[in-house]
Amino acid sequence: MKRKLFALVSALFLFAGCNSNENAEGPEIKIGSKDFTENAIVSEIYALALEEEGYQVERVQNISGSLVHTAIVNGEIDLYPEYTGTGLLTILQMELETDPEKTYQLVKENYDQEFEITWLDYAEANDGQGLVIRADLAKELGITTISDLQKNATKLNFASQGEFDKRDDGLPLLEKVYGDFDWQSSKIYDNGLKYEILANEEADVTPVYTTEGQLTNTDQYLLLVDDQKVWPPYNLAPIVRNETLTENPEIATILNDISAKLDTETLQNLNAKVDLDKLEVEEVAEEFFQTLK
Repeated sequence: MKRKLFALVSALFLFAGCNSNENAEGPEIKIGSKDFTENAIVSEIYALALEEEGYQVERVQNISGSLVHTAIVNGEIDLYPEYTGTGLLTILQMELETDPEKTYQLVKENYDQEFEITWLDYAEANDGQGLVIRADLAKELGITTISDLQKNATKLNFASQGEFDKRDDGLPLLEKVYGDFDWQSSKIYDNGLKYEILANEEADVTPVYTTEGQLTNTDQYLLLVDDQKVWPPYNLAPIVRNETLTENPEIATILNDISAKLDTETLQNLNAKVDLDKLEVEEVAEEFFQTLK
């Protein structure tokens, strides 16, 4: 479900096989990332933290979401940032679970057994599905939760991306739990235009992913609370090959310290700096890493 396009040309600066710390004399670690902004930023933060401890880090960036699991299983990379919901539903193809801790324990146990991969501590940061509403309307109508939204749906115009209306984990799942959403109108728009559509008041509500950089603009957009906990959690965590972790057990402490500092708002801000402010991934990651010292 990790599906965002890499919004910038940062991938051009993050070639696979690029080693940014050639003078290090410590163990060699290959760190991968998926092909979207957030994952590249977090992967780079991991790399900087390991380099700080003397590791030689080879960056293997911009791997397709459909290939990254194969890459770590085959030993082409040693670790990368993954999401608990992706592990549970996409890789393990297990039943949906909405409790973050239960989801984590399921992926942790099954990855170890099936793939000899360890899930380190998961972050509070959750890059899952959500609904956003224009902040002015939310205030006017007293909407803060999806339950509130459902009760006011007849007054609101919905901006769909098409597949959301049909996908099992989209609107059908919401309506199964919350009841029907009888929108005043529902039109399909390109996903890349959704915030512009809301800003221009062409629509009032749209599906989003919860760490998108535009959500930092809280004066304009309000991310609604999934008060019935319909959607599965997508908490971010480093996953590491067991062989790599056995040889370098201190990696767990280094990366767990990073996870402890990552919440949803932090990821929104990091994504905004790349996707909206047009800074480079490396610059944003370095700036954040310096705040951890």
